[in-house]
Formats: sequence, structure tokens, C-alpha cells
Amino acid sequence: MKKIYLLPFALLAFTNCKKDFLNQENPNAVSIKNYFKSENDVLLAINGAYQALRSGNTLGETAALYNEERSDNTGRDDNQSAAGEPFQFNDFSLLPSNTYLKTHWVAMYEGINRCNIILSNIDDVNFSVVENKERYKSEVKFIRALIYFHLVRKWGDIPLSTTMLVSKDDVDKLAFRQKEEVIYTQIVQDLKEALTSNLPNTQWEYQVGRVSKTAINALLGQVYLTMGAGLSLNKGENFKQAETFLATAYQMRTFGKLSEIPYADVFDVSKKMTNKELILQIQYIQGDQNYKSSIAANNQAKGEKFISKKESTGVGGNVKADLVKDYETKDLRKDFSIKFASDPQVNDYYITKFRDTSATAGVNGWGGNDWILMRHADVMLLLAEAKMNLGKDVEAIILLNEVRERAGLPSYADSRKDATYSANYPTLKDAILHERRVELAFENQRWFDLVRNYSAEELVKYFHSKKQEDYGNAKIRNISTKDRFFPIPYDEYKLNPEKMYQNPGY
Repeated sequence: MKKIYLLPFALLAFTNCKKDFLNQENPNAVSIKNYFKSENDVLLAINGAYQALRSGNTLGETAALYNEERSDNTGRDDNQSAAGEPFQFNDFSLLPSNTYLKTHWVAMYEGINRCNIILSNIDDVNFSVVENKERYKSEVKFIRALIYFHLVRKWGDIPLSTTMLVSKDDVDKLAFRQKEEVIYTQIVQDLKEALTSNLPNTQWEYQVGRVSKTAINALLGQVYLTMGAGLSLNKGENFKQAETFLATAYQMRTFGKLSEIPYADVFDVSKKMTNKELILQIQYIQGDQNYKSSIAANNQAKGEKFISKKESTGVGGNVKADLVKDYETKDLRKDFSIKFASDPQVNDYYITKFRDTSATAGVNGWGGNDWILMRHADVMLLLAEAKMNLGKDVEAIILLNEVRERAGLPSYADSRKDATYSANYPTLKDAILHERRVELAFENQRWFDLVRNYSAEELVKYFHSKKQEDYGNAKIRNISTKDRFFPIPYDEYKLNPEKMYQNPGY
């Protein structure tokens, strides 16, 4: 397994910088203009773009704060001291001054700038095999599109940059929010251009953890599905495009039925390099202090040694009672994904989905879990959602049933005969959304699923229908239509309140 290193040149931080400072030469750094000389230089830079995804400040394993903790799946009950700002996400009391919010924003744009630097310089490098240059471009365009897709769903209108920024003037010219439609257009363009290269269909044919055509098609399908649900224009055409690209990704699988791959195997550290359900993952290295995964150790609750050898002193990965109650009887995923910790300090469920009790991970908890960005069950349920929106319920239910079969559950038709199931999930939309919740719990999909399927008004109604005792200390009554989007970080807004206008309600 190859380690993925940071870019060998510093990314400029432009906030509050003066032009004189930007004009100074750093004798310990290699300037961007002098860096790109060979194919290997480009490869190292691309590794740096992948590296940007590993951080919990972007999309890595600890980024649950910006998705799962925003949803009805997880959260934290401590609203004091250091936990006060994270608590705001689940409490729907998020302030523009929240430092975690700003850190997320800055880290995401730093990742985009890494991509822009590569794309702005790669054509100046001679490649012995021209097709490799196009392949590298495709990888970088995918990463840029992926980050923008996360940004636009969280903030709505955002600044758009597709070129290398080398001065404060460059930044100032682009420091204005562009409409969601513009951002989506760029995302689609990047992904469609990425499909024209010689990237293989699966990561196994290239390198585990790197982009494949399955990943590109899957992301493009999800983008179109989100556009169909959220944008007023071309809804029907967007759903058709979603179906096309998601179906293409699904057809690229290298297995037959999903039931061939046990649910537990998807998260088995020893099988992460060979499991055929995985489409794209962020790699972590077991036993390596710098490149380790900490998700098993972080989720472990006090008094437990079930998912990590590291001793825990806290409550571990919080699970809301609302999610616990949403698992159906005999759902195999429940006992694998969550466990009750009886320690008096915990006395609650904690997340057990990500495990590493190996001797290599040891008592330090230096685990080897890869963070899964895409897998086929996710694609199948997205495809079912697209088909449902096109009125193809029969085809959607076939996909839904295949996911349920692996979980040890009856078919949708048989489940509908159960009064409790029918009451909880009266429509096919409800059934698919429920299935995604329990299948993909803690994989940073839930908040996006909610905002894709519910308008801002419907989202408020959905949360207000829940019982407070099933939600923890965070107050579900706090949610309002403003919470559909995050606020623009205050430091960004104050630089130009007109061009970086704040989202309504903040």
C-alpha cells in the first residue's frame, strides 16, 4: 500500500495577507512555478489532493460533525466547554462565528485549490504516455467535483474557483457567492470530462483508494438526483440522467447479488483491499501513528473492548434512540452497527460499525479502517430513488428488496403487510429513505438524504414530529427553515457582506 503524502509545496493562506508578504520568496519552499517538472512531480501533487480528503476537516472519518451529527442519527449530549461549539450542529443553534464551521470551509477550499494548482500546471509537463496525463486530470477533476458537491449541499450559493490563485487580487476577484445552478454546472462538467480518460472501471484495476469510472458514474448520478430533487428546472431530465449514470455504476459491479457479500465483510479491516462492494475509500494504515484510523477507538465507550483494544474513558460514538428504534426486528445490521454499553457513565448505545481489535492497532488504537466514500448498496438505493421519481416503482422495489435481503429482512411487499412497517413507512419514498438510514448509518449520508428528500419546510415538520426523549439533550424544537443550510462563516461574510451575503435567518 502506498502512503499518500501532502503536497511538497505550501498552499498560500490569503486571509488578511498583504501583497508585500505574497511577493516575498520563502528560501525553504519550492515555488509552484518551479515545482512541476516531471510526471513524478505531478503524481506527488495528485497524492496531495487525495491527502486533502483524509482530514476530518474535509471528508475523512471524523467529519461526522458536518453530517451525521447534523441529522437524527448521532450527536453529542455535552454542550459545555470544548463540546459547546460542536453541540451547535445537532442543536440547530449554529452560529456564523462557530470555529468548526470556519475550519471546515477553509479546509474544503484548500482542497479545491490543490486541485486547481495541478490542473493549472499539468499541461506544462511532458508525459511519456499522454493517456496518463488525461488520467491524472480526471482524478483531480473528480476530487474537485466531490468537494464542491459537499460544499454546495451544505451552504447553497458559494464562491467558485477553477484556476490557481497566486495573489490576493486573484482571491478577491473570486470572493463572491455564485448560484447553486452555476456550481452544479461546474460539477457536472468536471465529472463528464473525467469520464473521457482511460481510467479503469474499478479501483481494483488501478489502485485501491483512487478514482475509477464506477466512482465517477456513481457521483454523477447522485449529483443529478440531487439536482432533480432540489432545483426547480429540468427535474424530469435530471432524474433520467441520475438513473442513467447510477445504473451504469451499478452495472460495473464485479459481483452478482449483494447478498454474496456479508454486511460485516464491508467493514472488515482485513478485507478492505479486496471487498468488491467498495467503490472508493480513503485509506488509512494500521499501526502507523501518522496515517492511522482512529474511528474504532474514538467510537468505543467506557467499559467496552468490543471494537478496539484502546481503553475508553468517554461515552464513545453517540447513537440517538430515534435511530435505535428505527431498526426493524431481526435486522442483522443493528447488532453489527450498535451495541449497548452498561457502564454508568454511558448507559446508552454506541457505534460499533467500525472495528479494529488487531494486535497491530493495539492499545493505542492505531487502526486500519478505510473511510468508505462510495459502495454499491449506496448506489443501489440511490438508483431506486431515481427510479421512484420516474414512476418506475417496480424496478425501484427490486433494488430495495436486494438490500433488504442481505439484511435478513422480508421483501417490501411482505413488510407492507405488517401494520407497524406500513405505519412508519407509508410510501415507497419513506421506505427507501428508511433503508438508506439503517444501511448507511454513520457513513455521513443521512443529512444529505434528508435535505434531498425534504424541502426546508418539510424538514422542520419532520424533526418536529420526533420525540424529544429520543433525540437527547439537543433541542429538536430549535430547527427552522434556516437550518436547511449552514451559515456563511462570519469571517468570510464580514470581508464583503454584499458579495458574501449571509444565508437567511442567521
